[in-house]
Amino acid sequence: MNHFLDLWPIPSAELRSILNIAKSRKAARKGLPKGTADRDAPLAGHTLAMIFEKNSTRTRVSFDMAIRQLGGSSLILTATDSQISRGETIEDTARVLSRYVDAIMIRANRHADVVALADAASVPVINGLTEKSHPCQIMADLQTLEEAGLTLKGARIAWVGDGNNMANTFIHAAPKFGFSLAVATPAGYDPDMADVERARAEQGRIDLYRDPKEAVAGADVVVADTFVSMGDKDADKRLADLAAYKVSGDLMRAANGGAKFLHCLPAHRGEEVDADVIDGPQSLVFDEAENRLHAQKAILEWCFRR
Repeated sequence: MNHFLDLWPIPSAELRSILNIAKSRKAARKGLPKGTADRDAPLAGHTLAMIFEKNSTRTRVSFDMAIRQLGGSSLILTATDSQISRGETIEDTARVLSRYVDAIMIRANRHADVVALADAASVPVINGLTEKSHPCQIMADLQTLEEAGLTLKGARIAWVGDGNNMANTFIHAAPKFGFSLAVATPAGYDPDMADVERARAEQGRIDLYRDPKEAVAGADVVVADTFVSMGDKDADKRLADLAAYKVSGDLMRAANGGAKFLHCLPAHRGEEVDADVIDGPQSLVFDEAENRLHAQKAILEWCFRR
């Protein structure tokens, strides 16, 4: 049984295997209706429980379709319609759900709760997003970049904006896949420095900047995310502090010619990215969104690998 909580504890070879499975399953589905199960249906008879403490479009739909295409089924719980909202412990929830279902995906407010859920569960647990990391999204991002022709080893990826859960997970991924990462954030919005130091100790190159133009210089990929995340209470301050980190056409031109643009969505055009960038020819955001499905199928399959 494998939990998929963060990228950093998983060996590089295992992460590479997940990407390869995602690509092969995606290719094998060409021509099939989206509601049709994969021909081998490897998770037939398996049920995935999905717990949502945060709103979701891509995570909810992609995981629902992922387990269906693998031959299984899903059920959805929100915090408000489960006993979690009435104070049942995450550990008790884990023990009970483990008696009913074969795997649990949780999109949680606190990373510590995901870890506690996994510690108490007797089935695989997948992190669908926390305030600290978003590993499923980054696997889809890396799949998308490789499909676009980028060789990850030796590539340069620039993160611009808030040093949030997405930035942290790109930091986790850098030493695993061999790309260097430039992170540009204003003071007070730095990524988790423990993640930075761990990645550097694993021979990952992580460069920190205040100036976004310095960060994107030489970059093959520029990545942005919303300036105001779910649960943030200081929207006006964040928008003011991060305004200079908007990805514009000028900023993209400071990167390598033909550099790709990624954004995990939802996006706010005119805030963290200009419309002509996210809707332009360098943008891969909708390929990236589609690949959530294929990457998560591979993650689910990996979770059951013995």
